[in-house]
Amino acid sequence: MNEVELNIRLYLTGMMKSWTDRIDSTGKETPQRFILNAMTELFDSLSDNDLELIRLRYMERLTLREIASRYLLNEHTIRNHTNPTIKQVKEIIAKAKKNELIDRKEEIECQ
Repeated sequence: MNEVELNIRLYLTGMMKSWTDRIDSTGKETPQRFILNAMTELFDSLSDNDLELIRLRYMERLTLREIASRYLLNEHTIRNHTNPTIKQVKEIIAKAKKNELIDRKEEIECQ
């Protein structure tokens, strides 16, 4: 399971919020909190249909072909509806990692 799939699965099951709340009680925006907040904003902006396609692809682990067959669509259509969200999740994760590295660098420099 790759990092994107893991984060989507954690988010959709509610585990991401639960873990983030346990880890982060400081109020400071940690990388985990950043990812949770950004993914919440992203997933809240999706239509019910697009959210269902993401759920089928990443929770049920259906292939594009299986999803397309279920909805009588072609695979290209499914890709067009899911890939932009996947790209944004990748960007969210990359930004969180970048911010974490910057924070660590600043912390080291202050010591």
